[in-house]
Amino acid sequence: MSGGSVVVIGAGIVGAACALWLARAGSRVRVLERDSPGVGATADGMGHLLVLDHDPTTLALTRRSLELWHALAPSLPREAEWGGAGTLWLAEDDDQLDHARARLEPLSASGWAAELVSAGQLRALEPCVAPSLAGALRVPGDRIVYPPVVAAWMLTQAQALGAELTQRAPVDRIERVGSGERIWLADGGAITAEHVVVAAGLRAAPLLAEHGLAHAITPRRGHLLITTATDLDLRHQLIELGYHDSVATRGETSVAFNLQPRATGQVLLGSSRHDGDDDRSVDRGVLARMVARARGFVPGLDRQLALRTWVGLRPATADGLPLIGPLPDRPSLLLACGHEGLGITTSLATAELIVAGLTGAATTLDPLPLSPARLISAAALHA
Repeated sequence: MSGGSVVVIGAGIVGAACALWLARAGSRVRVLERDSPGVGATADGMGHLLVLDHDPTTLALTRRSLELWHALAPSLPREAEWGGAGTLWLAEDDDQLDHARARLEPLSASGWAAELVSAGQLRALEPCVAPSLAGALRVPGDRIVYPPVVAAWMLTQAQALGAELTQRAPVDRIERVGSGERIWLADGGAITAEHVVVAAGLRAAPLLAEHGLAHAITPRRGHLLITTATDLDLRHQLIELGYHDSVATRGETSVAFNLQPRATGQVLLGSSRHDGDDDRSVDRGVLARMVARARGFVPGLDRQLALRTWVGLRPATADGLPLIGPLPDRPSLLLACGHEGLGITTSLATAELIVAGLTGAATTLDPLPLSPARLISAAALHA
């Protein structure tokens, strides 16, 4: 399909990556953004690029994404704040250290470096952590970026290859026209293209109602706190090993320790999760739980001053996997949404899958577990 026309709906980091990869593949790309590029989940997120082994599909997707990020890194502008010394998954006791040891196997099998570090080694790597910690799993290849800058840069690179960007262009609906698609804008205008890629995060759901996916993407609220410049001298992203249990928790607010160093000398604290609620007001009770949890891992946080707190909305699916690829029986309409907290990490592998689906380009990833068909089938069974 090289040279064909593609409209990408959404200019967050996933849409920006799709636009750049498609433009590089020779497609005629137009990006439609409801607001401004890099807003929404892209601006709200932590910017952590990490390989996760929650399940084989997530491991493969994040692993491939980190390969692509490391290849892209030399081209990124300084303002993208590429950096970090990797991730330390912190163990509070020997049982958690055994869990960390078990995680070495899938990471090593995937070809991604990881090592177990003792309590003493952990303190040498990050002196600010609590001396009571039993050790950690260190994943040195993980990195940190500043997502809004990266999204804007990718869009600029795509525009240099001929892509167009239209801002303040909310999409009302998409309809099939022959073998292509017509995109109707809220102002009554219409655009036709051979293919459409929906990368609109939470705003994708209304566009997919007729396909049984109106409720396939739901919000998961998350609180974040950023400090003023600190004296912690933190190098790694610090995450508790119980983080995955927090991610998997449904129906109640969960809190897990997640601390990120910023190039500015600040630290960014997460994270909480609460399902099905798009309220962006800050819950001081949840923040208090996050801070109390964090102090157990990094006691020096008591000395830091909070600069800002906010709530972001993660676009989540019921099974925790994103929707990537064409709709069944409609190859001209593709999805790239539902990434929850991994949209920044997996944006590049998502773009690679979209290009592979449209052009037949090679990819090492299996698209089937990520296909929207899995949720459409589930919706039909419960209709």
